[in-house]
Amino acid sequence: MIISVNSKPDLSEFKDLMLKTDQVLNEDAKKRPKYYATRGGNPLEDDVKSALEECAIGTPFENTIEKISGQKFPDIVAAKFYGVEVKSTKENHWTSTGSSILETTRVSDVERIYMTFGKLGGSSVEFISKPYEECLYGIAVTHMPRYLINMKLNKGDTIFDKIGISYDELRQMENPIAPVSKYYRSQLKPGERLWWAGDAADETVSATIRLWKNVPTDEKRKLTVYGCVNYPEVFGGDYDRYALWLTSQGVVDPHIRDQFSAGGQEEMQMSNGEVVKFPGVFRRVKNNVDIFLQVMADKGIPVLLERYPSRHSELGKRILAWSSAVSRITNIKYEISMDALETFFFGQVNKQSYGINTVICKHCGKTYVQEIISQEEGFREKDEDICPYCNKSNGSSMEREFLNHKL
Repeated sequence: MIISVNSKPDLSEFKDLMLKTDQVLNEDAKKRPKYYATRGGNPLEDDVKSALEECAIGTPFENTIEKISGQKFPDIVAAKFYGVEVKSTKENHWTSTGSSILETTRVSDVERIYMTFGKLGGSSVEFISKPYEECLYGIAVTHMPRYLINMKLNKGDTIFDKIGISYDELRQMENPIAPVSKYYRSQLKPGERLWWAGDAADETVSATIRLWKNVPTDEKRKLTVYGCVNYPEVFGGDYDRYALWLTSQGVVDPHIRDQFSAGGQEEMQMSNGEVVKFPGVFRRVKNNVDIFLQVMADKGIPVLLERYPSRHSELGKRILAWSSAVSRITNIKYEISMDALETFFFGQVNKQSYGINTVICKHCGKTYVQEIISQEEGFREKDEDICPYCNKSNGSSMEREFLNHKL
């Protein structure tokens, strides 16, 4: 690393120093290509240091070059305020993996950094130096998120242009990973997720990988119930999103279908006392209702956990919305599935009359399913009959609640 004790030179002077250093390195590389082909890492830092010292003669940087040992960023600091990060490849291209986006080892007081990159492979050895932020095009993850380097990057194609945040703004953030992960989430295709960052800003991911068979039983129950709550499509046999999430938790299940369907059909009681056979996945909720209620309640809002919650409570509303989502996916008729789930979660005492109709929206003309639930005495409030297609109201009621969904 390089450090200077002189007063701060102008940025243009540092730019001139880097242009001269490139010229010296490239001229020397033409004379000694075999020498540079064997360099890289710390030895190449010494070569860049020597070139900088030569070019600094007669400038404000003269006699200020000093290499500092240790894992510091950048590798070279000049006049206290400027730095040089040295990277190289022995291949015939101008790309590589750079430093951590966290910059926890950054030398204090360094304001501007240049990248000096050595292409040590191919028909000729060459060097290019550019402002650090102008040659970083993306993020890769090893043991931490790191920048990706491209010394031939076009203007406007940096990772900072893509994110919409400048390099200086990002590096000074308390949590620079948040905007980076947000950007990469926006680029995900269907069926993809970030393995190195959770779907929420405060979600963590595992650093280790385990097979499902090696996961303790209690943890298995929690993971499966989490899948039932957050990925209701598993009730219809679609496990893709849950499988991706499970992998991010450090668990791989080669037989993921068995988590939900093993054990055959499950009997569910209807409000009229009749017993109907449902797919085996419903057993995962029935046998783990305590875990289900805990996961369902964990939405950032404190709720009272009750075995038979009120429909009007926050938890009750979440259960109703979840039950409706499941009932639209399972191969059981919607009204039968809803009846069984409501009876199970709210009990016979809390069971209230409801109707299911098909309604034509007066705004967009599309037909949707309208489920009507009676509001409880003492907890009534105005509820809108919202079309699930155009999101416009088809009326409201103080006595009924509407759970509408697309056909």
